[in-house]
Amino acid sequence: MIRSLYTAATGMLAQQINQDVVANNLANVQTPGFKSSRAEFQDLMYQVSRQAGVGTTSGTALPLGMEVGLGSKLTSIQKTFTQGDYQQTGNRFDWAIEGDGFFQVDDGNGKTLYTRAGSWKISKDLYLVNSEGLKLTPEVTVPAGTVTFTIDAGGTWTAKDKAGTTLSTGRLELAKFANPAGLTNLGRNLYARTDGSGDPVTGNPDTEGFGTISQTFLEMSNVNVVDEMVQMIVGQRAYEINSKAIQTADNMLQLVNNLKR
Repeated sequence: MIRSLYTAATGMLAQQINQDVVANNLANVQTPGFKSSRAEFQDLMYQVSRQAGVGTTSGTALPLGMEVGLGSKLTSIQKTFTQGDYQQTGNRFDWAIEGDGFFQVDDGNGKTLYTRAGSWKISKDLYLVNSEGLKLTPEVTVPAGTVTFTIDAGGTWTAKDKAGTTLSTGRLELAKFANPAGLTNLGRNLYARTDGSGDPVTGNPDTEGFGTISQTFLEMSNVNVVDEMVQMIVGQRAYEINSKAIQTADNMLQLVNNLKR
């Protein structure tokens, strides 16, 4: 009977983590480029009293065994890199990636970080940077006197003055990974490479499987609020029923203790 107390406790802990993941998804429903996560679980070890297929004294084999599970545990939190909805902003420095790929930014220490959030600003040095001041790489400069700045689906950008003269031009480069779910979350809409993600493969938009660029659009969060609400309700009920299992086991232990009275 004591075993059921601990087994149900593992179920409550698993559902608590599940609710934490759902809460984070809902908290970031309006975060540009945010990718939702889901908690994944597996059952724990089993206490085996009898193996299936064991021979009996009569010469037959038992068709079924006796195995009692000891609960569940968290195995991973899976990041889902499905496409988010697009929001038109009208800002010429808001870019959305349609398809695979990440923008690359320099963390200031020579390390490249990755993001799906394409909301860029002009720094005092005329470079495009993110909200944290990290430079977009390869570097994109917006020369003084720029009146129009355009970027096409293939990532080619052009800055022109009021006379239509080209002041600067270049081409954006994206990165992609064999296993993007293996990237580590740094917060601030940033990811970092890990051994699980593999090394980045870089290339221009609209080439070799890379996505295209849409100017004046932002990719929003891919969180589906309805799905998350359903997951929250299911998790709440699962947590509740595990607590009931603990209460039931406690009541049964109380009955045993009262037998001597």
